[in-house]
Amino acid sequence: MKKFLIILLALSVVATSCVSKKKYKEVVAQYEKAENNYKKFRQNYMECKAENNQLLSQIKVLESGNSSLQNALDKCISLNQQGNVNISKLLDEIRSSNAYIKMLIEENKKKDSLNQVLKEQLTKSIAEVDANDEDLDIKVKKGVVFISLSDKMLFKTGSTKINPKADQVLSKIAKILNQHKDYEILIVGNTDNVPIHTQCIKDNWDLSVLRATAIARRLQSIHGVDPKRITAGGKGEWDPKAPNDTPEGRAKNRRTEIILMPKLEEFMKLMNQATQEEQKNH
Repeated sequence: MKKFLIILLALSVVATSCVSKKKYKEVVAQYEKAENNYKKFRQNYMECKAENNQLLSQIKVLESGNSSLQNALDKCISLNQQGNVNISKLLDEIRSSNAYIKMLIEENKKKDSLNQVLKEQLTKSIAEVDANDEDLDIKVKKGVVFISLSDKMLFKTGSTKINPKADQVLSKIAKILNQHKDYEILIVGNTDNVPIHTQCIKDNWDLSVLRATAIARRLQSIHGVDPKRITAGGKGEWDPKAPNDTPEGRAKNRRTEIILMPKLEEFMKLMNQATQEEQKNH
């Protein structure tokens, strides 16, 4: 439509002003150039509009992603604050546990000190007994006091009958035991691996248990130790101190152990005290 109007305008110019044909062609060329420029501008406009729409779409995507990131960040901040609270609680519990453990360690040190005193008293009391170091051994191990007595100090070979001389050492042990009534007494019989079978003894298990109960009865009936404190048992040949392939080794394995342990009630009392202290510090 525009082209038609321009042509009419050009014809009217030619008709009215007698413009030369050359001038007319120049006008037409200018029009065509202007029309081409218009088409280019319009194409650029359409491309820019499409690109703008694409950018707007990307902006919406970015805005949506930014919103998601912001929500995630807010959630992380919230979780971090909650985590800090949990960490603080955990640190408090660790401090409380450390204080509890420290108290138990201190109490255990006290118990070890008492065990050492008990060991020294036993060692001094039994020092008067004529016995070799191999026949009599006293030591503190794993929080308890071990008294190891060889079978030749206490029994006849392969027998559960106690030697008369055994009362020399048992009486001195009983005297200390009666002075320390807060200790439980565990008596454990041990043998070598040489099989035994008699009319009264079935095997080494039987021999070890019968020897332990014989010592328990002697401490109770002759030396006045409270039987409520005593537990007797046997391990037979299954807890050797030395290899059983030599006479010397078998001699070490034939023994009776008297083990002195703090009473369970005392231990529970200690635990309750530690728990109360922990609750105070919490």
